[in-house]
Amino acid sequence: QVQLVESGGGWVQAGGSLRLSCAASGSIFRLNVMGWYRQAPGKQRNMVATITNGGTTNYADSVKGRFTISRDNAKNTAYLQMNSLKPEDTAVYYCYLRNWADNYWGQGTQVTVSS
Repeated sequence: QVQLVESGGGWVQAGGSLRLSCAASGSIFRLNVMGWYRQAPGKQRNMVATITNGGTTNYADSVKGRFTISRDNAKNTAYLQMNSLKPEDTAVYYCYLRNWADNYWGQGTQVTVSS
C-alpha cells in the first residue's frame, strides 16, 4: 500500500511564495517519478513539475523560472518551491508518484493566490 501525504498549501498574495511537500510511504521502488499536478475549478488536471529519482526535472512552461521541484530520496519526499506566485496559479495541487507501472495521487492541497 502506497500513501502520499501533502502539506504546505495555503493563501498568499501575488508575488509571494509557498513550499509544498509530499511524503510517500509504503512499498516504493527505487526507480520512480514524483511530481505535482494542479487543477483549477472547471479545468482539467495539468502537470506542473516532475522529478525522477535521478534528479531529472520537467516543468510546465507556465511555471518555468518560478517553481523548483526537488526531492529527498532517503525520505521519499518531494518538494515544490513556488515563487513569484500569480493569481492564475490558484488551484488544488496534487502530489503524484509513478511507482513502477502504478500511478498514485495525494489528496490535494489548496493553493490560493490573491491579486
